[in-house]
Amino acid sequence: MSKLYSVMSGEGEIPVVLLHGFGGSHKAWDAVVPGLQKQRRVIGYDLPGHAGSLDYPKVGNAAVAAKAVLADLAEAGIGRAHFAGHSMGGAAAALCGLMAPDVCASLTLFCPGGFGWEVNYRLLRRYAAAHEAADIALLLEQFYGWQSPLPEGLVADLAAQRSVKGATQALENIVETLFEGDSQKRLPVDDIAALPAPVKVIWGTQDRVLPTRQAHRLPGRIAVHIFEAVGHMLPQEIADDAVHLILENSR
Repeated sequence: MSKLYSVMSGEGEIPVVLLHGFGGSHKAWDAVVPGLQKQRRVIGYDLPGHAGSLDYPKVGNAAVAAKAVLADLAEAGIGRAHFAGHSMGGAAAALCGLMAPDVCASLTLFCPGGFGWEVNYRLLRRYAAAHEAADIALLLEQFYGWQSPLPEGLVADLAAQRSVKGATQALENIVETLFEGDSQKRLPVDDIAALPAPVKVIWGTQDRVLPTRQAHRLPGRIAVHIFEAVGHMLPQEIADDAVHLILENSR
């Protein structure tokens, strides 16, 4: 059976597990890892059907990803972890907490999926199907805030990932598992708030994938942080702040 691909760095008893968003890879956290690994052990995963985990036996939505991550941690003998997730990876991180609350030491969720019904499903479906660099670049611009440039090398890296046989088809299959019609599947937010672990939710005001209002009026036990003038790609757009919030939540 194929294993999930992961990259580990840093040192520490309880690791920080990083889960990327739809169509990405562990590299989505490259701007965050240097700051984290100075103080924590860090494990960055490629989720099922993505990049190094393209051949994972089962692909699907955030629930599939959460089960795969928890199984991998258990196999590695890791019984406790801090989870940080972005977008679909944020939903997967939250589900890790719900599925295994004894494993989850904290949740830091960057514009997570599942916190409301609204989603830019047209954009995500087009992004899933794109494989030419020019098409990927045009679509990616909508994921970032208006003043945030695309990271150097990102488009070329994603195009290379999608040139692998079966990669685009896997993304097209996964994206359909995220929706119910034209709405996104939702998480039990009250149950997430009731977890014994501390929960942070972070959003950008220019998010054109999942609207910022999904962070409004969350249960009071969830700490909410809103950043102005940034979009959906928070681990790259506010990397220093992301490091601070993850470290703060994983004390």
